Amino acid sequence: MRFLLLLIPLLLAAQKKDLLFHASFDKGLDADIAKGSKQIHTATSYAKREDAKPGLHHPDIEIAKGAGKFGDALRFKKKNTKAVYYPAEGNVNWGAAGWTGTISFWLSLDPETDLEPGFCDPIQVTDSAYNDSAIWVDFTKDDKPRHFRLGVFGDLAKWNPQNLPADKFPAFANRLVTVKKTPFTKGQWTHVAITHSGLGGGKGMATLFLNGAKQGTTESIPEAFTWDNARSAIRLGVAYVGLFDELSVFSRPLSDKEITRLYQAKKGVAQ
Repeated sequence: MRFLLLLIPLLLAAQKKDLLFHASFDKGLDADIAKGSKQIHTATSYAKREDAKPGLHHPDIEIAKGAGKFGDALRFKKKNTKAVYYPAEGNVNWGAAGWTGTISFWLSLDPETDLEPGFCDPIQVTDSAYNDSAIWVDFTKDDKPRHFRLGVFGDLAKWNPQNLPADKFPAFANRLVTVKKTPFTKGQWTHVAITHSGLGGGKGMATLFLNGAKQGTTESIPEAFTWDNARSAIRLGVAYVGLFDELSVFSRPLSDKEITRLYQAKKGVAQ
């Protein structure tokens, strides 16, 4: 065990070369590391991005000093209905012929008492919508306790050409990983990681991890992931209430062991 703990910093250092984006929120809102834009952006909504501007312009979202998993964190005080995001172009490893990577972050909340009614997506990565060339995680709205899900959806016109509601289209469930008993609780931090490979290449798949433990892998996802890359975004806190920290995006799917070591790390990714 002692050898493993000594090895963790070396392994994390090896992962850093594949780190495309990292926002620790310890030095403000700009990302610590970014291959694209470092700036957070705010808009009225994702449907109306014409008024988007750099910076955080939202009275109910703030930097929470000393409240993070490591250092400071982003706090969503009330249900967020605005568009708060980092541009995804350059900051994720999207490609029309195939998309691979890892998304890692920490959440602290009690879903049963903190979240307001409705679905809540702590993160979405898409250029369009949750069901159209998108990766996301959410808390369900009607289950008690709320379930936590990973959703991965290629082009809507391919997998659901009639755009039928999810409850009337069984193929929706094929693109989910659902966790019914979750570790989320107030006053504690939960590590969330998503690894994905081959998305858009005909045999894509993605895996969800919580606190270093694999929760499940999607079925094969055959459709393309078509983006207008200039509109693609790493969307934060869609209807979310709680703390959010240490957002990282890697250019490749980390191994199970690497995810565990990321969860066990005693310092933030960029340190």
